[in-house]
Amino acid sequence: MIAPTDEDLVRHHTVYSCVMGSRAFGLATETSDTDRRGVFLAPTPLFWRFEKPPTHIEGPAEEQFSWELERFCELALRANPNVLECLHSPLVDHVDTTGRELLSLRGAFLSRRAHDSFVRYALAQRRKLEADVRQHGAPRWKHAMHLLRLLTSCRELLRTGELTIEVGEAREDLLAVKRGEVPWPEVERRMSRLAAGNDEAATASPLPAEPDRARVEDFLIRTRRASASG
Repeated sequence: MIAPTDEDLVRHHTVYSCVMGSRAFGLATETSDTDRRGVFLAPTPLFWRFEKPPTHIEGPAEEQFSWELERFCELALRANPNVLECLHSPLVDHVDTTGRELLSLRGAFLSRRAHDSFVRYALAQRRKLEADVRQHGAPRWKHAMHLLRLLTSCRELLRTGELTIEVGEAREDLLAVKRGEVPWPEVERRMSRLAAGNDEAATASPLPAEPDRARVEDFLIRTRRASASG
């Protein structure tokens, strides 16, 4: 079998693609980029060689990034924030039969693991913002805005069991942070309050303790077999 190029894998084997970033969050402005994310299914025979297909690919378009299906599922089971949000984007570009089954598994990926993964990621980002304040006198305001958004999204996920990434009525308050109109001490206070809210929500969350790994693995195995015989 002639191995397809990375571009071929994205162009001809994508099962799901969407727009992410500010446009999906409802925070886009006139200068916002269009971030595209996707999932491709590498043909099963490619895994029979010594050289395996890539787990992810950047491009071929600007601001485009794709994961191979298995890697995407692994990250989603770990409650990786970027991957889970990709699964719940309201702006779907392309979805085929495999992609629709992947989307039908959204609930199987959700668990209370999100508390640890989202908050751990948020803490790392907050430390970077605090370092910016120490070195430059101000944080990267756009990053501060998205950190508040992420913490809010996770809190609501833990409270309701559903992941919603559009910010809705919080749009203007968040954009004010992005413009640097909210003092850093107030932004810090909001971050601390949201982090505490996440901790509280996790104790009574309707989410299961662990994702439904068996259901996801069954989907992956069936998809691989279909690819091998197709």
